[in-house]
Amino acid sequence: MTALPIEQVLPELRAALAARGMAVLQAPPGAGKTTLVPLDLLASGLVRGRIVMLEPRRLAARAAAERMAETLGEAVGARVGYRIRGETKVGKATRIEVVTEGILTRMIQSDPELRGIGALIFDEFHERSLNADLGLALALEIRAALREDLLLIVMSATLDAAPVAELMGGAPLVTSQGRAFAVETRWLGRSPDASLRFEAGVAGLVRQAVAETEGGVLVFLPGEGEIRRVEAMLGGLEGCALRPLFGAMDFAAQRAALAPAQGRKIVLATSIAETSLTIPDIGVVVDGGRARRARFDPNSGMSRLVTERVTRAEAEQRRGRAGRIAAGVCYRYWTKGEEGGLAAYPPAEIEAADLTGLALELALWGGEVALLTPPNPGAMAEARALLTALGALEAGRITPHGRALAALPLHPRLAHMLRRAGPEAALLAALLAERDPIKGAPPDLALRMAALADPRRFEAEHAWPVLRPVVERIRQEARRLERGAGVATAAVADAGLSLGQMAALAYPDRIGQRRKGDAPRFVLSGGKGAAMALGTPLAAARLLVATDLDGDSREAQIRQAVALSEAELRGLYAAQIETLEVCLWSKREGRVLARRQERFGALVLGDQAWSDAPPEAIARAALEGVRLNGLHFSPAARRFRARVALARGGDANSDWPDFSDEALLAAAEAWLLPHLGKCRSEADLRSLDLHEPLRACLSWDQLRRLDQLVPAHFETPLGRKVPIDYDGEAPAIEVRLQEMFGVTRHPVVGAKQLPLRVTLTSPGHKTIQVTMDIPRFWTSSYADVRKDMRGQYPRHPWPEDPTQAEPTLRAKPRGS
Repeated sequence: MTALPIEQVLPELRAALAARGMAVLQAPPGAGKTTLVPLDLLASGLVRGRIVMLEPRRLAARAAAERMAETLGEAVGARVGYRIRGETKVGKATRIEVVTEGILTRMIQSDPELRGIGALIFDEFHERSLNADLGLALALEIRAALREDLLLIVMSATLDAAPVAELMGGAPLVTSQGRAFAVETRWLGRSPDASLRFEAGVAGLVRQAVAETEGGVLVFLPGEGEIRRVEAMLGGLEGCALRPLFGAMDFAAQRAALAPAQGRKIVLATSIAETSLTIPDIGVVVDGGRARRARFDPNSGMSRLVTERVTRAEAEQRRGRAGRIAAGVCYRYWTKGEEGGLAAYPPAEIEAADLTGLALELALWGGEVALLTPPNPGAMAEARALLTALGALEAGRITPHGRALAALPLHPRLAHMLRRAGPEAALLAALLAERDPIKGAPPDLALRMAALADPRRFEAEHAWPVLRPVVERIRQEARRLERGAGVATAAVADAGLSLGQMAALAYPDRIGQRRKGDAPRFVLSGGKGAAMALGTPLAAARLLVATDLDGDSREAQIRQAVALSEAELRGLYAAQIETLEVCLWSKREGRVLARRQERFGALVLGDQAWSDAPPEAIARAALEGVRLNGLHFSPAARRFRARVALARGGDANSDWPDFSDEALLAAAEAWLLPHLGKCRSEADLRSLDLHEPLRACLSWDQLRRLDQLVPAHFETPLGRKVPIDYDGEAPAIEVRLQEMFGVTRHPVVGAKQLPLRVTLTSPGHKTIQVTMDIPRFWTSSYADVRKDMRGQYPRHPWPEDPTQAEPTLRAKPRGS
């Protein structure tokens, strides 16, 4: 048998473990680390107790255990076994146990000392799953506080290992150079044709690879849909056996993809094949260059799958699949020049996933742990808010209910539903945790339940095909959940809940109420918006529970839902339905709305007028109207704030208040709120005179000084007070020309002796002259004005020398 590269560094790895008890092993794909490291550790005698190795996927866990058992010449379940969801093959003699990552978390939470376990190996750590990150953090705490003898190994093919070694307190870094066999890389000569569908382009590249090479071909595609379409396009490829491989397949179909085939095997796989799987006869890789990831949006509280370009680390991992058993070739569905634009590594799951499960595990553990990548604070806050709503947390601490949820192998939402609704909800829980079993059906959860109950009858009555393997997986998982749920839920289960009520238990924040209008748009109890395609059966429902949304942060599309009656909602959440007296400003109606409402979260179940709303509530609602529509100043209010602005003089440290729009709106609650108790509409706000509220902002002394510095009025020679307008470049007044007779010095105001801008008008109040020098006007322009005006206003005085005339507003008597 050809020696594998990992064998060269096994002595160094053993020495590091003997000296420090921890190590980070970096080895390229095909080096043999998954199989040989646990076996070498078993033979070394360094480990007291079992060796537990974590794999990110069930298929990889089973395959790794089977290969190691075969190497020892034993059946699985002897010295080498595995433990995955729904299946366990271990015995009393088992020394190496391969588990999926969630199982390790349960092992640690149930027994923090990890009694009987001598070593933990984190394989394929570069995938950076949430469970792997959490498992390593918990293991490090256990080793530091309880188990100094616990050996820890982190293994990865493409991970930047230095941060992991640093997290592990400077653990030794062991690197295996080289791969088992050389792999030639072939890129496209030019970028893919934009008019060519992705699947067609990849299928063409597969045909090229088949024509140019020998041996099995492994094709990487982002998901099952793409796999099925490429499979259909390659159906006529002579002498080739097509084998799909994706996580949702049952184990029998997955085994078929791994087993030898008659003819040339072409495996069409998702990223499941990136991990520690050796697929016999594969010597060629065709990388489509895309990966599908779950992205969680803390603003919407929803996750959605997105298809993205692969990273350089993922591309290297995929490339290594071609060199596992012999020299190989890797075809990449992109140009060599595009490679520089690829990101270095994929995001850690903790950066993009729903953190509800992590938040629950940390609460169960009793505090924070040192994670390789700290979680987003906003996402953690959303997760803890949901757990609080589910009753799993109270004041940030885990409740007995929360402990029960953590013990169930489900997302906390579904675990809560199962615990509250009992074993009857097991089928629904399994359905919601699986992919959709019906192709092309409307988003009605009841249809899915009917298909699960009798697929044959469902297909006879409807046009939508049922995916039988998915149905079987759901039923199998439901049976497993029923067995585990019986004891856990017996004391708290509510009997006889409807399908809508069970879904509402899992998604209390996604109970939707139809908005007004023809379009099927909904507001969700958590405050977000959602919409449904026109013409679907649920589009007319007043209430529903959205169990699957596309995650759009603006208005998510409902992909799966179930109807809920108001009686069912009240029966389930009567204690959470509040009667609120709401007084708010309606932007659409332009007025204050005062209502008494029954609310469940953001849903309004009952709504009637609140006729005796107190003035304080009305005032606060009207204040929102002011903030939306701005301030409206009467002429008196406008002049007053202009006077204050002139006194302030632009000095930010002045004791005069800032009466700019921005400052007034920012402080409106202090100075304006007491005057809004009777304002109910935009018309009321516009008619409210702000002069007195603004005057109230000044002290008595400030008002006195203001009258001295910037007086409000100019007193004419007749003793009449004319308001001074301070809005322009200079203070201004408007007076009849005859009223200024006898004035020989231009009028000024205030302590600064500011000259007034005087608008002189005719008896008919039409502007005759605007001047800032009345004496000059008398000696210059007045003669021309007199000549023009005497004919128009013969009954009014127009003396030759206005400086000697008496001011007047009177006209001559008729006939004089």
